[in-house]
Amino acid sequence: MKIGTGNIDKIFTALDRQIGVRGGEPINLVVCGGTALSALGLVNRTTKDVDVLAMIEENEKGIEIRALEKFPVGLEESARVIARDFILPDDWLNLGPAAQVASGLPDGLTGRLVKKNYGKHLNIYYIGRLDQIFFKLYAAADRNDYHVQDLAALNPTGEEIKAAVEWVLTQDVSEGFRMILKDFLNRNGYEDIAPGI
Repeated sequence: MKIGTGNIDKIFTALDRQIGVRGGEPINLVVCGGTALSALGLVNRTTKDVDVLAMIEENEKGIEIRALEKFPVGLEESARVIARDFILPDDWLNLGPAAQVASGLPDGLTGRLVKKNYGKHLNIYYIGRLDQIFFKLYAAADRNDYHVQDLAALNPTGEEIKAAVEWVLTQDVSEGFRMILKDFLNRNGYEDIAPGI
């Protein structure tokens, strides 16, 4: 089964119930990628997994992003039950993008998160549209796949692409990547931005 607009709420509500069965520790996850695009109605597509970027700690200061190296045991066990019940891959809930926290996140990302509650225990913080543009440009630069399609579907303005370029160049400072990025911009309708990088 694929994950998309029609079943995201069902899957996460079921995950919330499973977390409750295993002690009910509150869990706040930051989600990016295709699931976030679908959940926020930014791009209508399906995906095979849920990309978890980090955890959120809620405190008196507000919310803070916390790096995550592995899921709590109760969440892992709950996710296995959901994989079985919804016929999803074993790694449907994964930490694929989690290393990005150490590499550096776009300024202001926390303030653009969109929180959705799925029951008594689970909150998902979806990354916002601008941060999707940043991440998608980084992922799409040297590829010709769904990341390119997602970026096009987000329909970024020239100013948004310029801001994304500035951030992306902090993630890979090599001259080789700069040339790849410039080529991507030239091939995808941003010829006016390419000369400036």
